[in-house]
Amino acid sequence: MSRLIEQFQRLPGVGPKTAQRLALHILKRPEAEVQALAQALLDAKQQVGVCSRCFHLSAEPVCEICRNPGRDRSTICVVADSRDVIALEKTREYKGLYHVLGGLVSPMDGIGPEQLNISPLVRRVNQEKTEEVILAISPSVEGETTTLYIGQLLKPFTRVTRIAFGLPMGGDLEYADEVTLARAMEGRQELD
Repeated sequence: MSRLIEQFQRLPGVGPKTAQRLALHILKRPEAEVQALAQALLDAKQQVGVCSRCFHLSAEPVCEICRNPGRDRSTICVVADSRDVIALEKTREYKGLYHVLGGLVSPMDGIGPEQLNISPLVRRVNQEKTEEVILAISPSVEGETTTLYIGQLLKPFTRVTRIAFGLPMGGDLEYADEVTLARAMEGRQELD
């Protein structure tokens, strides 16, 4: 039981008490349910990768969003990770494509632009004749650094905007409600 609790505690946002509750819950479930959960975890780990175009999570070489012919191909929304794509999709306001950076520029953590999916973004904007790139990056120190860096790279090629600040400084997109995200997307502004 202690090994199970320890494993649950490795999950983000799961403390000792929640881990204990989850472990006790699992032990009370029928064996078939526990095996189904274990198999779902293994299947997800083995089958889910990233889209070759936008780097969003996908079980296919090209994700569902990139394959959708109904999406606006002239606009790319740049986000830090797939959680942000999921949050923005919940608003049902944005109809364009995405590009997932895979993190933020953070020199303190040893993460520079070369560790992120920035070069593929620049190539993509050039090749696809993108009309607008929307930077939907959380307003933190790392987020601001990343936004300014990408903005300077892309300005010569396309219109670069950022989502409006309806989000608190240091907040994460994944925790914002749909209305706040929708208004932030509508109120995006041109980068100086």
